[in-house]
Amino acid sequence: MEDVTLGFTLIGVMVALIILGLPIGITLISTGAVGVWLIRENPELAFRFTAMSTYSGIQDYLFATIPLFVLMGLLVSVSNVGRDTFEVAAALLRRIRGGLGMATVGANAVFAAVTGVSIASAAVFTKVAVPEMVRHGYTMRFAAGTVAGSSILGMLIPPSLLMIVYGVLAEVSIGSMFIAGVIPGIIIAVGFAIMIWIYATFFPNRIMAVEGPAPSVTEKVMTTGEMAQKSVPILLLVALILGGLYSGFFTPTEAGAVGAGGALLIALARRQLDLPKFWRVLKETGLVSAAILFLLIAAGLYSRMLSMAGVPQAIGDMVEHLGLGPYGFLTAFVVIILLMGMILDSTSILLIMVPIGTPIAQAMGFDLIHFGIVVIIAVEMGLLTPPFGISVFTVKATLADPRVGIETVFAGALPFVAVMGVALVLIALVPVLSTALVR
Repeated sequence: MEDVTLGFTLIGVMVALIILGLPIGITLISTGAVGVWLIRENPELAFRFTAMSTYSGIQDYLFATIPLFVLMGLLVSVSNVGRDTFEVAAALLRRIRGGLGMATVGANAVFAAVTGVSIASAAVFTKVAVPEMVRHGYTMRFAAGTVAGSSILGMLIPPSLLMIVYGVLAEVSIGSMFIAGVIPGIIIAVGFAIMIWIYATFFPNRIMAVEGPAPSVTEKVMTTGEMAQKSVPILLLVALILGGLYSGFFTPTEAGAVGAGGALLIALARRQLDLPKFWRVLKETGLVSAAILFLLIAAGLYSRMLSMAGVPQAIGDMVEHLGLGPYGFLTAFVVIILLMGMILDSTSILLIMVPIGTPIAQAMGFDLIHFGIVVIIAVEMGLLTPPFGISVFTVKATLADPRVGIETVFAGALPFVAVMGVALVLIALVPVLSTALVR
């Protein structure tokens, strides 16, 4: 069997094993090792290659970014910053139609800038925003869908764990990825807000459970001092991280360390962190970080095996032969990612597809920063599409309300998927939207 044929066969075997339930990390590392064995016809070389990949895969100082940003996000989550951010946004937008929905989007956008994890945003705002929206007359479908839809901003507005994973796999600057995500994140957040305003203004019966205009967003008008007290800590943390990255004063790893230190100070100042909570945060940081780092080791071996088999080159030649052109390839690649998003989680999709796609994209003239933003938006859409839709399942599980079916949350999230689709096309066709701040 030719090496290329073997490579494609192993990709098929890998996808089949994942669908059957084998953990993604085990699948990647085993297919990678077996592939090297069969290509080189030397089992001893395959074992040595696997050991080298394990050692070299995460030895770089850059990988400290992962536990530091995970720690920062968890510390922010336990300090009730999400609740305070939502309350301030609700107070500011109380006079606008659909203001409470927009407040959820805005609070999620700010919260995303310090957590970098969509699931964390979904869990926090399900507890905070959904009860308030329902109390003010919004339907459960719209309330839950708004939280699930806007939670995807956690992986697009920097810092983002998906951007770290993509940066490592594509061998591009993680700091540049962070900065490149700012404008697309704002575009999508603004798109969500416009969509909510249109619904509230022209189709109120679709989002309101009661007749007539939406009730006031908040009964108590928050004073400027209260707003400052609730919002200044999180805004300072956002400005510190993004300002340091944009100015070049911090590397991504240093930004993670400074952010984690700042989040710790916020949690202590708010008296939200005791020793048992701190231990739980450290333990969860270790578990999440170890899982991600193991996946990156496995993906590194898998990527090298694909290159050894000549799979990226073969796909590139096939695309050229079919005459698809750069944007034909990008369209096909995005469609495959969207289909995979229906059955796999975001990280798994990146681990499988980025090693295949980035060499082809680079050969076709795409900027890998721009390509990465497009890929991450497509991957994030998978968080909201059935049957997997992990953000939707997170909202459903956090609600813990047997009266709310999973189909209700999916239906509420679909308009947000449509907005993301429009933004995806716009950003794909106008690369400067993702590269303007990087250059």
